[in-house]
Amino acid sequence: MSKGKGSANPSASLSSLWGYLLPALNHIVRSPTNLTEKAPVIDISYHMGIHTATYNYFTMQVETVTTNKERERLTPSGTDLYEHIDKYYAEVARELLLGAPEDDSSLIQYIVPCFNRYAAGAHSVNRLLNYVNRHYVKRAVDEDRGWLTLSDIFDAVAKAIQDGDTKEKITNKLKERRTEELKKWGWDEGGTSEQLARAESCAEAASSLDRVVSLSALALRRFRTEFMEPLLAVPKLKGNKRRKPGAHNGNTPNLPKGRLARAVRELLEKQDVGVEERKRLVIELASTMRVTGVRDGHPLRKRLDKYLLTGTV
Repeated sequence: MSKGKGSANPSASLSSLWGYLLPALNHIVRSPTNLTEKAPVIDISYHMGIHTATYNYFTMQVETVTTNKERERLTPSGTDLYEHIDKYYAEVARELLLGAPEDDSSLIQYIVPCFNRYAAGAHSVNRLLNYVNRHYVKRAVDEDRGWLTLSDIFDAVAKAIQDGDTKEKITNKLKERRTEELKKWGWDEGGTSEQLARAESCAEAASSLDRVVSLSALALRRFRTEFMEPLLAVPKLKGNKRRKPGAHNGNTPNLPKGRLARAVRELLEKQDVGVEERKRLVIELASTMRVTGVRDGHPLRKRLDKYLLTGTV
């Protein structure tokens, strides 16, 4: 894809910059492709133009603020662009959900390539707009607005703090708490930097929408909130309907299930799917749930993990 048309100065305003970026985002994230693991590319000159325009936009925002008091009063530069990107991913994820088949039996076969294509585009955009990560996201994390804040861990850490603890000891306890959180997403102390990055990406994707995370995790989080969670949602019992016999003591066949839970049950139980194909789909779906921030305590994640571990339903 070649350079998009737009304002003579795409960094002049948010609307100008967004108009310049949007064709590239749509090409990378939305364009049909036979290679779901790889996003379509844009022309190198367009790529460089986007990098320059983004850099200039941030620089111009900073230059227009002349005093420290103004900086404190105004929204941090880059917030508007970051929020536009977040809304963009929310819109894309909702579109993908609308395209899901109504038949539960083919739902997982739709989700797997759909997510792979979406994730490939998100990772490509993350590289394209990495200046947003370096300028805006990093600063937000430094200002305690990231996926894990001091308030999240203060209560647990405060209980472990003793009178006379030095600042260094308190800092180490905060690091230990952060490590505990990352272990929930597959990180082991002594692991590689790549494993640490994957665990932190999962933790970011699992965070609430008010937390500032990297652009790749931002996309994954929106896939969870706009695509996965509606499929995981359990429909409410209407009126005064009561549970049928057998729907207690952990035995819940008569309780309503979400669409994805029904699709998983059908995949695991139907006989017309080969063992290897079933295993592949389960692995892919389990990975999708994990990387988009669905926590390991979720019943459906437990069921998938049990199948992969034991081979039984």
